Amino acid sequence: MSSLTLAARNSSTMLRRNLLHARRYPSLTLNLLLTPIMLLLLFVYIFGDTMSAGIGGGADRSAYVAFIVPGLVLMTIGSTTVGTAVSICNDMTEGIVARFRTMPIHRGSVITGHVIGSVLQSVVSVVLVGAVAAAIGFRSTDATVLEWLAAFALVTLFATALTWIAVGMGLISPNAEAAGNNAMPLIFLPLISSTFVPIDAMPGWFQPVAEYQPFTPAIETLRGLLLGTEIGHNGWLALAWCVALCALGYLWSKSVFNRDAK
Repeated sequence: MSSLTLAARNSSTMLRRNLLHARRYPSLTLNLLLTPIMLLLLFVYIFGDTMSAGIGGGADRSAYVAFIVPGLVLMTIGSTTVGTAVSICNDMTEGIVARFRTMPIHRGSVITGHVIGSVLQSVVSVVLVGAVAAAIGFRSTDATVLEWLAAFALVTLFATALTWIAVGMGLISPNAEAAGNNAMPLIFLPLISSTFVPIDAMPGWFQPVAEYQPFTPAIETLRGLLLGTEIGHNGWLALAWCVALCALGYLWSKSVFNRDAK
């Protein structure tokens, strides 16, 4: 059997294992998924009219629903990947990875299974959040089929990038609690991005903090694809962030995983 065939077969096996774990123990994923859903409902129904007026949408909260959903979609991905960090940390600390290393399987398949499984869970979580958003009034009537495909590609690529970073965080953590804490920036960064208010509405000293981070260009790009707003240079910045984070997370995770094997 070739090395590529072995890697594909073993990665598929690890993916099934991780999906079975997610199905049998859904509490972590559901708890992380509830955060963006609760924020969506809170900001729309409690602050929606005021926030809509603040962004120039009048007193109709539907304008704010359209504004906030793209950011919460990407926040959902950040929340889901926290579970990935915890899951891979559990595998490392509970001894199952050490057992895998004694078996004739492709070494990288353990991590690859986690990454693919997490990306699939992120996509499912995004669909669920999107369903809630549609139920409370979100509409994207101006987006073409090509723009919807581009939005799906952006969500998948962004999920892959954050997942590799989360895998690295999980590998360096001594226990599950530390893994969850280490991955908290993936939930915190969307809170200080353009998710809830436009960057122009933020204090001048804070605007660079919100602008020069991976979530803001991705949010603005997704917002432009779904709502027809101006994307500008944000599309290239979002792509650059995704590629950079994928490369960094992959090299970091591979280095730590191989180092721990010695």
